Amino acid sequence: MKKNMPLLLGALPFLTKKLQKMDDPNEDTEWNDILRAKGILPPKDEQNKDEVEDWFTDVLRAQKEKDESLENKTLDELDELEDEQDDRILLEYRQKRMQEMQAAAAKNKFGQVTHISKPDFVKEVTEASKEVHVVVHLYQDYIPACKLMNQCLDRLASDFKATKFVKIIADQCIPNYPDRNVPTLLIYGEGDIKANLVGALQFGGMEMTAKGIRAILAKYGAVSAEKIVDPEQQKKKTIYRTQATAALSSDEEEDDDDDDRGYY
Repeated sequence: MKKNMPLLLGALPFLTKKLQKMDDPNEDTEWNDILRAKGILPPKDEQNKDEVEDWFTDVLRAQKEKDESLENKTLDELDELEDEQDDRILLEYRQKRMQEMQAAAAKNKFGQVTHISKPDFVKEVTEASKEVHVVVHLYQDYIPACKLMNQCLDRLASDFKATKFVKIIADQCIPNYPDRNVPTLLIYGEGDIKANLVGALQFGGMEMTAKGIRAILAKYGAVSAEKIVDPEQQKKKTIYRTQATAALSSDEEEDDDDDDRGYY
């Protein structure tokens, strides 16, 4: 580089004049190539047109060779390739299902009503509700409606494992909480209280059911709503099912008749 320095300095006015006339230093010209070779222009970052065309040609050639290789294979070889492809698809599907099952298992992690005390309330209810819905039962052991509510919640907790169900003695949670207000359900979500349902009459009194309580909780998004079956659609499904069963029975009888021929 030092040896060429006098030559470069001597040519500097000429080079400067040339550079001023250049419209695009990235243009593919012989002059730009000379300047890049001398280190005056930086190398191009992007591929030029010829390089892109060469790459595209290589891709097309590879695809053509692959197609030609398939044309020359026997049926057994094609079957083997198909089996390998099927195995790959099955493996991808299995991995996807495993991921879905793991995600569901991580989400459905509760399944029962947990008893808590007042010091646990913030952690087990307020903080937990930032990630999942939490249903809190304020109760007293000696009140029949509370016992019935606990039975209903046990069933719902088993059915809706993604929802956290807890219970706490009412006057331990709130000092002097009156018995007339229990059972009380508090519904938490997104770190805040969504509903405060006070008294047995809210849930049907001593006629309360898990189904009825589920409908109430569903209004606040704590559990999924029960699917409403359209009677007309259900009727059509029953007719189709009956027709399909009759058709299958008819086919089986015809097969039996065919099998019996020649044995008499």
